[in-house]
Amino acid sequence: MDLDPLALSRIQFAFTVSFHIIFPAFTIGLAAWLATLEALHLVTGNGLYRRLFAFWLKVFAVAFGMGVVSGIVMAFQFGTNWSELARRTGPILGPLLVYESFTAFLLEATFFGVLLFGRDRVPRWAYFVSTLMVALGTTFSAFWIMANNTWMQVPVAYELAGADTVPTDWGEILFNDVLWVRFPHMLLGAYLTTAFCVAATGAWYLLRHRHLSAARMMLAMGLGLAAVLTPLQMVAGHFNGEYTVEHQPAKFMTMEGRWQTEQPARLLLLAWPDVEAERNVFELGVPYLGSFVAQGSFDAAEPGILTTPRDERPPFLIPFYGFRIMVGLGLMMLALSWGGVWLMAKGRFRDPKRIPRWFLWATFLHFPSGFIAVLAGWLTAEVGRQPWVVYGLLRTADAVTPSLSGAAVLLSLLTYVLVYALIFSAGTLYIYRLLRSGFDETDPAAATAAARRGITPSRPLGVGGGPPGAVPAAPRSDTIWPQ
Repeated sequence: MDLDPLALSRIQFAFTVSFHIIFPAFTIGLAAWLATLEALHLVTGNGLYRRLFAFWLKVFAVAFGMGVVSGIVMAFQFGTNWSELARRTGPILGPLLVYESFTAFLLEATFFGVLLFGRDRVPRWAYFVSTLMVALGTTFSAFWIMANNTWMQVPVAYELAGADTVPTDWGEILFNDVLWVRFPHMLLGAYLTTAFCVAATGAWYLLRHRHLSAARMMLAMGLGLAAVLTPLQMVAGHFNGEYTVEHQPAKFMTMEGRWQTEQPARLLLLAWPDVEAERNVFELGVPYLGSFVAQGSFDAAEPGILTTPRDERPPFLIPFYGFRIMVGLGLMMLALSWGGVWLMAKGRFRDPKRIPRWFLWATFLHFPSGFIAVLAGWLTAEVGRQPWVVYGLLRTADAVTPSLSGAAVLLSLLTYVLVYALIFSAGTLYIYRLLRSGFDETDPAAATAAARRGITPSRPLGVGGGPPGAVPAAPRSDTIWPQ
């Protein structure tokens, strides 16, 4: 059996990066959510924000840990599987990865411990600053990774020293227009992922009649944030399309599903591509709109993928369907979040019984939408870049380690799959148990103050508690998490 090390290395990298990106897509937004909750608690003194913070901090800790573990392999693979890429582009990609360690990891590692263990050990302002530093660290991490990936998508400010690339202007590498279009797009995607996870958690608790005040707050804040961010994400997505038209036309043609040159060009909404026949068997499109989206003119000519040499075309199906999944989920996010805002404006969120159950179910079932959209976007961007690993500069086939054997890659791939499956299963199960058990309804600040006075605070009525010394009431059947 002939094992192709290039194909297996590509599968391995796709698996590890797809697995890893799930966690930053969640923790980047969750760190900002925690900072927001702490700020609201400081400003309002409302203990509910403090309880929500304590609950989501546990979730953040687990997701953050899984992200760190799954991310270790990413840099490791550059040396084992992609040594030619590391050798030829190391003077540029290497420092970008190092800068991530010097900034993002430094902030996260320093202040994350304060978040976990410093609530009662540092002043309130210092604790709040720690939440900001952790959020800033996760943002820095996203920036350096996007700077790294963007240079591979659109290489700028370099010169060749033999076969190696040498940077000529770090300012242009870090502040070029393409990076500052792609970075906000990724950041907004992470925030939307977290917003819908928070909203879905609130909807789930409302469906189970648990933690009603906290659940309404999570639902309202999650959907309210998504209602603002989703239109911004659509604008950022359009700008990403513009850079793709200019710098990676073959990727854009596959995203649009266009085989032949059209003037004016349609905007294909749905299609069934036949790759062998190089045509679409079924098409549903809007006339003229393709030309307008790409060039702002209703009669502009738009080339088809057949105008690109066959050896420079990316795979057709993944960018085509990945783009549509991403856009379709964005439209669903917009409809759901704006529907939530409309219900809030009608005063339906003041009483959980007035929130339609179908809406709560729709919100709850929408919790994976952000993760799926991020994965679809990354697959569209990365597969659409092929056959280049550094676009126009280094082909993927020339970037793999020359002496690599297929058997070695297969062994490492199976090992990663097994280890990642164990990590993901254990982490997901633990997060599920956190969500299932809910969170303590007791105000942590009041409990701390009472403990200092030697008083054991009672649990609040309605959650199995009562006055000190009283026999706890039997819990209501509709407040118990289904076993």
